[in-house]
Amino acid sequence: MPTQNHALDAQDRYFMMLAIEQAKHGLYTTRPNPAVGCVIVQAETIVGQGFHPKAGEPHAEVFAIKDAGAQTIGATAYVTLEPCSHTGRTPPCAIALIKAGIKRVVIAGLDPNPQVAGRGVAILQQAGIEVKVGVLTAPAEALNRGFLKAMRTQMPYVRLKMATSLDGRTAMASGESKWITSAAAREDVQTLRARSGAIITGSETIIADDPQLNVRSTQLGVSSEQVPTPRVVVLDRRQRLSHDPHSEYQLCRRAETLYWRTDDLTALLKNLVSEHHCYDVLVEAGAGIAGSFLSQQLVDELIVYQAPCVLGNTARAMVEFNPLSLAQQLRFEIESHEKIGHDLKLTLLPL
Repeated sequence: MPTQNHALDAQDRYFMMLAIEQAKHGLYTTRPNPAVGCVIVQAETIVGQGFHPKAGEPHAEVFAIKDAGAQTIGATAYVTLEPCSHTGRTPPCAIALIKAGIKRVVIAGLDPNPQVAGRGVAILQQAGIEVKVGVLTAPAEALNRGFLKAMRTQMPYVRLKMATSLDGRTAMASGESKWITSAAAREDVQTLRARSGAIITGSETIIADDPQLNVRSTQLGVSSEQVPTPRVVVLDRRQRLSHDPHSEYQLCRRAETLYWRTDDLTALLKNLVSEHHCYDVLVEAGAGIAGSFLSQQLVDELIVYQAPCVLGNTARAMVEFNPLSLAQQLRFEIESHEKIGHDLKLTLLPL
C-alpha cells in the first residue's frame, strides 16, 4: 500500500498540474511578466483558482484567494512560480498568502528574478507556513523559458522558425516562396509570435516580402488585441531601411520598429533584455541570418515546419552554413513532432 507521503506527493502533482493549466490561460498576454497559475485546495477540494492575466494586474495568487474567499483559512496553495516578495505595480503575493491564512504552499520552482530569488519562500516560512518546492518543475518552467533564462543570464530565449520542403529548401531560385507550408502551419506560427517579446528579421525579408510580422490569429483563446505587440527588429547593417511614415514597407511605417546596424547579435540580444524587456525572441528571417544565429550558438529552440514537397537543388537552402567536416555539424534533439495540417512540425533543442 502507498505510504502517506507517497499519497501526498501524488496529490501535490495532481493539483500542481491543474495550476499549470491555469497558468496557460495567461501565456499570450502576460509579457514581460511570467505566466503563473495558482490553485487553492481545502480538504482535497479546489476552493479557488486563478492566473496572472497581464502585467500591472493582480497576480495568480490574488485571483485564487479572492475566488476561495473565507475557505483559504488552513488551506494549501499550489503556485507554479515562487510568490513575489516585493512591491512593484502590485503588492507582494507572499504577504497576501499569509494574510489569507494559508497553512501550506507548494511551489513548482523558485523565481530567479533578483527581486525575489528565494525571498518569497523565506517570508512564508518565517510566518510559520509549510513550504514545498520542486513539484512538476520542468513543465512549469517550460511555460516561461524566456523569463527564466533572462533572469538567470540576461539573455533571451531564442526560437528560430523555418519553413522548408522535404529537401530543406525555403524558396525557389527566383525567391518565390508563398506558400510552401499549409495555412494550418502558418496559423501555428501565430502562437510563436504571440509568445514573443521581439521578432527578428532581415532587411532582405522586408524588401522581398513586405511582411507584417504581427499577431492576428483568432484562434489563440484570447483576442489578438489582448496580446502585447511583439517588437520587430530589422537587421540592416547596410542601412537600406529606416522609419518612414510614407514607406512602401509596412514595418518601416511603424515607429516602434527597431533597426540593428551591426553584426553583433549577442549585443542585440542583451539589449533586447536590458532595454526592452523582451525575454522571448523569435527569428523569422532568411538563410543567412538563420545560419548566423545557429553558427554562433544563439538558438535555444529550432522550429521547422516541413512541407511534403520537393523543390529541387536550385531552390534556396534552408540555412547558409558550410561546415568543413562532420565534426563541425550542428546536432539537435527532437523535443516534439506533430502533424500540422499537411505539414510536419519539428521542435528541436541544440545538443
